[in-house]
Amino acid sequence: MSGGLLAEAGTLLGAALVLGRLAVRVGMPPVVGELCAGILLGPSVLGHIVPSLSSWLPDAAAPQGPLNPLGLLGVVLLVGMTGIEIDIKALRRRRVATLAVGTTGLLVPLGLGVAAGFMLPSSLVAAGSRQPVFAAFLGVALCVSAIPVIAKILADMRLLHRTMGQLILGAGMVDDAIGWLLLSVVSAMATSRPQAGHVLMSVGAMAAVVILALAVARPLVRRALDLAGRSQEAAPTIAVATAILLLGAAATQALGLEPMLGAFIGGVLIGSGSNVDLRRLAPLRAVVMAVFAPLFFATAGLHIDLAALAHPIVASAALVVLAVAVVGKFAGAFLGALVARLGVWEALAMGAGMNARGVIQIVVATAGLRLGVLTPATYTIIVLVAVVTSVMAPPVLRVAMRRIEQTEEEELRRRDLAAFSEPSLEGRPEPRQ
Repeated sequence: MSGGLLAEAGTLLGAALVLGRLAVRVGMPPVVGELCAGILLGPSVLGHIVPSLSSWLPDAAAPQGPLNPLGLLGVVLLVGMTGIEIDIKALRRRRVATLAVGTTGLLVPLGLGVAAGFMLPSSLVAAGSRQPVFAAFLGVALCVSAIPVIAKILADMRLLHRTMGQLILGAGMVDDAIGWLLLSVVSAMATSRPQAGHVLMSVGAMAAVVILALAVARPLVRRALDLAGRSQEAAPTIAVATAILLLGAAATQALGLEPMLGAFIGGVLIGSGSNVDLRRLAPLRAVVMAVFAPLFFATAGLHIDLAALAHPIVASAALVVLAVAVVGKFAGAFLGALVARLGVWEALAMGAGMNARGVIQIVVATAGLRLGVLTPATYTIIVLVAVVTSVMAPPVLRVAMRRIEQTEEEELRRRDLAAFSEPSLEGRPEPRQ
């Protein structure tokens, strides 16, 4: 490990810690400050104040940069920790709401995003690309949600034990599973005509992952954790759980799917398919939430250059795309909630949680830039929408959750997860929602 990497990681982590604490002081979850840390250290702020540092951290966080593996490790472990806290029984009882909100929360913003893509000026389309391909990319970028950001927000606000928190994560996984499939299609459109066989292979790979997880991986996970649990120390259990999350991520990545999907499934298998003592995993969760997750979120804004918004056309397009993204996601969540017979405040909470696009939208935007579909200006617009929607989520979610009464089932779930999620705070009163 080079001294440069140590300095880069230390700088980002320090900035994320400071801004995360400032966010808490103003009533926001730490993830908001952590996301802003990258923007301040990137070309948008520091790059203009000290030009000589304008590319130092962004280059380190690039796909081939030294910080990228640390970021990938952080997001994999964060999503895995979230999967451990999922109550599968509760989601099964409310599977109609999970599927309805996840599906409509994707389709409505997808349709509005495609329509907006056809209406935006052709100057925002990269040279050599076509307006239909650009519109399809924009639609996919606006329809996805960001499970890592949602998970961090819910964890920071201590809402993972709430049924709505569980439903938001479940619907988000439905949303993202379809979203990644659509991304493979529009990526094929950008390079050539999409082949039906390619789409069918992606669908088959997803089905195979679920089947193998239930039929093969679940008993193996249970056996491995039982053996690790025989030790008097927590270290073997932590090592086995970490290996399960990393291998799950590697398996889905090998199949051409998103590694976060495999990490999430691995976490679900650990949390619901075994008798593991979650208190043994508390140290792992603490390191992930305090080190890897902030470092990951801080890298998200490093490539944003807000100077592009000084152009009137780009600024107007940014406002339109942001409005379409927010209205589309909230409208989709409300429609799905009505189908599932949820209340108004529950629907608002679902929309607020799923509205956080975060780094997943940035991944889609990066793919569009790499494939020559997006210009640097449209890339900045999409990334800006990702950051703004992630910052919007906590206050709206807080307002909605205050009006949803906590049930006895949620209180029992909170007690079950207390030693795992906040071992050092167990017994203290919960903060105001």
